[in-house]
Amino acid sequence: MLLDYVFIGMAVILFATMFILGEILVKTRGILGAIGLLLMLLYFSYHVSGGALVWMVAIYIIGIALILIDGKLLNDGTLAIIGTLMMIVAIAVPSPSLTYGVAVTIGMMIGVAGALFLLKVFPKRNVWSKLALKDRLTSEAGYNSINLSYKELVGKEGMTMTDFRPIGTVRINETDYSAVSSGQWIKQQTTVNVVAVDGTKIVVKPQTEESIIQE
Repeated sequence: MLLDYVFIGMAVILFATMFILGEILVKTRGILGAIGLLLMLLYFSYHVSGGALVWMVAIYIIGIALILIDGKLLNDGTLAIIGTLMMIVAIAVPSPSLTYGVAVTIGMMIGVAGALFLLKVFPKRNVWSKLALKDRLTSEAGYNSINLSYKELVGKEGMTMTDFRPIGTVRINETDYSAVSSGQWIKQQTTVNVVAVDGTKIVVKPQTEESIIQE
C-alpha cells in the first residue's frame, strides 16, 4: 500500500496534524478536523492492530488533551511539551523502520507549523482566551488602579467615629471610611482633615493637638 512509502507516511502525518490542530485553533466548522482524524486513523489502522491500536490512539489523544490543558490553564509549557512527546511516541513507535519514524516525526512538526499558518487564513477560534484576562484595566474601559473617589477626599474634613490607634473609622460626607492617622493616636469624635490618599489608604490628621491621645 502507499503508506509503505516513507514520504507518503510523512505526508499523511503532516496533513493530519495540521488539520487536527488547525481545527482547534481556527473556525472551519469541523471540516479540517474530520479530514485530519480520518488521515490519522488511516495511519494507525495500517501500522497498528489489536490492543496496540487502542493504546497508540489513546496516547495520541492524551497528548493533544495535555496541549489544550496547558494552553487554557497552566500556560507554562510543561504539559504542552509532554503532550507533544506523547504524540511523537504514538506515531513513531508503530512505524516500520527508524527512517520512517524520523520522517513522520518531522512531518508532525511541519504539521504543527502549518496549523499555526492557518491562523492567518481562517478566523481564530480563541480557544485559549476563556480563562485569560485580555481586557486592559484602563480608565477608558471603566477601570482604574486607584479609586478616584478616594483621591477626591484629600483636603476634606471628617469626624473620627472610633479612636485611632493609629487605625480607625472616619466619617466624611456621611460616609464611613477606614483610615489611618499620620503616626498619632486620635480620640473619637475628633475633627480631622484628609492629608493624603495612597490607593485606598486614607491618611488623616487632627485639626488641633488637643485631641491626640497621650500614652
